[in-house]
Amino acid sequence: MNEQSEIMNDQLLHFTIASRDVRGRIVRIDTALNAIISVHNYPPLIENLLAETITLAAVIGSTLKNEDGQMTIQAQSADGVISLLVCDYIAGAVRGYVQFDQHKFDAREDDSLETLFADGYLAITIDRAKQGRYQGIVPLDGSSITDCVEHYFVQSEQLPTKIIYGIRGDSNKITGALLVQHLPDGEEGKERLHVRLDHPEWEHVKILSQSMSPEELVDTCIPLEELAWRLFHEEEVRIEKGDIISRGCRCNEAHIRDVIAKFPDSERQEMANEEGQIVVDCKFCSKDFFISLASLAN
Repeated sequence: MNEQSEIMNDQLLHFTIASRDVRGRIVRIDTALNAIISVHNYPPLIENLLAETITLAAVIGSTLKNEDGQMTIQAQSADGVISLLVCDYIAGAVRGYVQFDQHKFDAREDDSLETLFADGYLAITIDRAKQGRYQGIVPLDGSSITDCVEHYFVQSEQLPTKIIYGIRGDSNKITGALLVQHLPDGEEGKERLHVRLDHPEWEHVKILSQSMSPEELVDTCIPLEELAWRLFHEEEVRIEKGDIISRGCRCNEAHIRDVIAKFPDSERQEMANEEGQIVVDCKFCSKDFFISLASLAN
């Protein structure tokens, strides 16, 4: 990997087109993505689903205005091959993992979301320190996680959205995503966008956005800024660099020890194994933490 591609990857780009009431994000992820995937031993299909959801978490989470806000994408089912797929984003840090049934995975008839999640749902949760928590839920009835996220914005946010997603590579993956949204007119006395039957400004931008190919998004020879200019060269585009994307598992032994220490001694005894250790496994980083009862007593 050359120096130029290192600068371009694991990076978010923000852009706005004021004359069209449009905001957008472009992201390309390499190092952070592979750091997350490498600690798990997932089949390629599961890896690709996780990679897609991590990328979506980054491009959507970057629309949060406050730095302490956390955005979580969760796909869940009770009877499907995959019981849980979860990824979150906070200030550039992403993490994620998947829980699935290996026997069901091996016996599946196809790779559709319907088969993998069996009448499951997609939830997007936004947690803000001061504004509180918001969650929207939609069925997992699209052909991809990206389709389901677009449906979420239309159904739960009434926010016209177009997302283009791309992935390249097997053992070393590079992903990219373009998100474009039309901001609704919320001024008092004016008609909101979602109650209108047409909106030529958005349709124009949507058509331009669809000309972006998944291959361009993961082409490390093309700077993200150039991608934005290619799409909207006839518009007045304001571009600003966003967060650097990093692997963001927030588990650590000190935090886990503090949490366990708050439990009564009798409950800690029940948690411990025969060797007197409480084993806590972090699903995000696939790592076990061993906390001894003796160390808690001290």
